[in-house]
Amino acid sequence: MLCSTALPRFGDKKNSDFFESYLGRLLEARDRAGLTEMIGGIEAMIISVEPGNSVEYIAELALMTPYQYLVTLDSEKHLTHVLRIDMNSPDILLREPKNPDYSDIFRSLNDLYPVGARRPHSRYLGEILLCRDRHQVVALQQEREFRFFQVGQLAELDLPLNVSLSKPSPYTQNVVGYMERPLDGIRVYQHGECVILPSAQSANDRGKEMQDRLGIGELLCPIDHLATRVYSQNREAAILEYLGLSSYYYWGSYDIRDQNSSTNVTKSVRQVPESASPAKVFTANNHPYCVNHLDRLPSPTETFVRNYGPRLHHIAVEVKDGQRDGKEYIDIVVDAIAGQGKGFLLETVGSRSEGLKQIFSEASDFSSLIIEYVQRFGDFQGFFTRDNVAKLTYAAGQEAGVRSGLS
Repeated sequence: MLCSTALPRFGDKKNSDFFESYLGRLLEARDRAGLTEMIGGIEAMIISVEPGNSVEYIAELALMTPYQYLVTLDSEKHLTHVLRIDMNSPDILLREPKNPDYSDIFRSLNDLYPVGARRPHSRYLGEILLCRDRHQVVALQQEREFRFFQVGQLAELDLPLNVSLSKPSPYTQNVVGYMERPLDGIRVYQHGECVILPSAQSANDRGKEMQDRLGIGELLCPIDHLATRVYSQNREAAILEYLGLSSYYYWGSYDIRDQNSSTNVTKSVRQVPESASPAKVFTANNHPYCVNHLDRLPSPTETFVRNYGPRLHHIAVEVKDGQRDGKEYIDIVVDAIAGQGKGFLLETVGSRSEGLKQIFSEASDFSSLIIEYVQRFGDFQGFFTRDNVAKLTYAAGQEAGVRSGLS
């Protein structure tokens, strides 16, 4: 049986006694219930964009990531484009409403926040996890007071009917879904009519041709981690909730005092590479915004949440370790993409001697999501260095959407 409490912990962030007490109890109870064995890694990530934006976002992702357009699921209210690397890495389900006036619970979450409301359909919805016997998993989770959409509600929301989906989290506003498939089978989403959309295929081909011309396609690896930003008071609850819904474990937390924040990491208990099931990262202020004026503390993380709402902030793509003509692969990738007009929030930070280099892109015009590139050197296993993450957090706080929302 998998043991979710046997793995080492990293970091220097001091958690509350409440968190430390419930963390072990929650993971042990999950193991005993069989949920850790029954729930696998991330199968797919659901991203929603504005009507008319999905095709250009496909082109952007085809250039900036290893993802390829596979097929479009044409349903009553949405076009859902399936993007795939291979069966060893999660899919992206790119969801586009057909009607700009379409409204559902996910749009209502955007409408609550000043910058989020400017792109009412653009948000990361959440992950779908592989599982054995999803009905049993859902039944066990409902006993633990997690809430799920009923089948009729999923049909009304125009979502795949072979996926069981939780209600949006009160802490992250993301959802978690469960789906089954044989380990040697392909992913199939029971949703609409499968078509190859010529405009989507053309956008994908355009991005891949550019990737090939720039010589960066072979340097890009699958997604490394997914980073969600939450309010300071919800940090510990958000982590515990995700651990309850998944088969991840608590890797650890680092205190980034310079930016009044902490970075908190959870990973698959199965110890599979992040390319197969990305780590889930949660970032939060150390202190809520309402007291920051007393000590003049920076607040880039909570300012983002107040503008956009709790949500996914960035998707990190790993870059292979290596050099070309004395230049690190990450710098080759960034320079090539910047040359096509994509902006970045800062220069690459870190070095080979520190173990890794990282950088944030500007937020996408189509999804509001940032792409992070990360290159690890040698056997470095972490997700950041203290200096790197402080610089990245500061740069993210200067992003236009973060600075422009509060009034």
